Order: sequence, then C-alpha cells, then structure tokens
Amino acid sequence: MSIGKVRNYFRTQNIEDRIQEFDVSSATVELAAEALNCEPERIAKSIALKADGRVILIVTAGDAKIDNSKFKAKFATKAKMLTPDEAITMVGHAVGGVCPFAVNEGVEVYLDISLKRFRTVFPACGSSNSAIELTINELEAYSCFKEWVDVCKGWA
Repeated sequence: MSIGKVRNYFRTQNIEDRIQEFDVSSATVELAAEALNCEPERIAKSIALKADGRVILIVTAGDAKIDNSKFKAKFATKAKMLTPDEAITMVGHAVGGVCPFAVNEGVEVYLDISLKRFRTVFPACGSSNSAIELTINELEAYSCFKEWVDVCKGWA
C-alpha cells in the first residue's frame, strides 16, 4: 500500500509519527481541509502529469490550477493528466493520495510558487485519508524536488 511506502520513507527521516490518518476521506482539497480543519489553500495538492514521456508531479496550493500556457512555456509541451491507473503504475500512488514522497524512480517533482505564501502546508501521504503538516523548508527537503516553478493560476 502506498501509505506504507511513505511511512517507511518518513521513518528514515524520523517524522513518521507526524503522519495523520483520518476516519474520513481526504482525497480532494475540500475533504482534506475539512478533515484537517484548515483553509483549503493550505492543502498541498500533487498533480500528476505526462509530458513527452516524462512523469511530472506539480505540488501546488489547494486554490491553484495549472495554467496551460505557463506549463507549456516551462516544459515545452502541453500538460496531460495521468489516468488513475497511470498514476498508480507511473507515480506509485493512487489518485486521492498522490504525494511527492516515496514516488517511483524517474518521477520529476516540482513545487509551485503558490505554496510559498504559507508557513506550513498539508500534503497527502500516499492514501486518500492521510496528510502531514510540513513547513515549506521541510516540504523542500522531503519531496526531493527539482526546482520551484510558476505554472499555476487562480491563487494570486
């Protein structure tokens, strides 16, 4: 199970005990915000995309949406969402629990600048009923991201 991979990864970082699991779904921004009793924009959603054979994970604020023209300018191709089956096989996490931790080899993780306005954010932990609160510095450290990008709209 995907949360097991994330739990094992976080065990090596000594933060496994910070994972929160809920009796309710946290599979969408709205459900996660309700489960965590926080603002929806503080949910760090991970969007799994294909781009010319690459698997790209963009972690954005909960109120941000991919801006196709910005994405194309950055990655020189159009963004295409992974199907639920592709997310499992290519990223290693199912839709609703996709996160930037313990992903499959070759997945490129990018953090969108929409997250920088928060002290802490809440990404999922590999299941549709989990999350962890991380500072932006911790998100950088634990996600093994490639770089910060500006590929979203609707949040500023």
